[in-house]
Amino acid sequence: MAELDTDEEKVEAIKRWWKANGVAVIGGVVIGLGAVIGWRTWVEYRTSLAERGSIAYEQLLMTAEAGDAASAQKQVEAIVDDYGSTPYAMFAELTRARLALSADDPAGAEAALRAAIDRAPDPALATLAALRLARVQLDRGELAAAADTIDRYGDDAAFTADFAALRGDIAAAEGRIEDARAAYQRALDGGVANARLIELKLQDLTADKTS
Repeated sequence: MAELDTDEEKVEAIKRWWKANGVAVIGGVVIGLGAVIGWRTWVEYRTSLAERGSIAYEQLLMTAEAGDAASAQKQVEAIVDDYGSTPYAMFAELTRARLALSADDPAGAEAALRAAIDRAPDPALATLAALRLARVQLDRGELAAAADTIDRYGDDAAFTADFAALRGDIAAAEGRIEDARAAYQRALDGGVANARLIELKLQDLTADKTS
């Protein structure tokens, strides 16, 4: 759970950034359209859409926390349909993935995380979803798929240590003990989330080597 808590903290930080800077980002993208559709009207529309998406997403989180999975799924669909052009569609897909894991549906979680990657409005958000996807794939024993996800999305400096830890898990599962030890050490050196767990994994590999 510590790893998931850390991921949630990253999502919250990105949400706060978007709330503070989203209008400016949108402005930079559409400023060239101002003469055609009216700059003020466009900004007001996008701001209103983002605000309504934010409210819908907060309601989704409350529903999910209350344990009403069926209603939460309906809210996810509504957010994706109504606010697909905002970051909240991506956040909704992350929530859908969490609901699927809680329901012991890793395939559903994987599908939701792929959708989250596709909907991510920012590379950092796509990388966060990819990190979760690789974890799900690893838990399902899909080592090659997890490695492919890591290779594709694992270059973001903010997540390097977390991906290194997953590379260690893959190497350990494949019996490549030295590669696993090196990857776990890189993760620790990089300030990986849940460092204590990685330390224990590294200690276990060392103990196996000396036994």
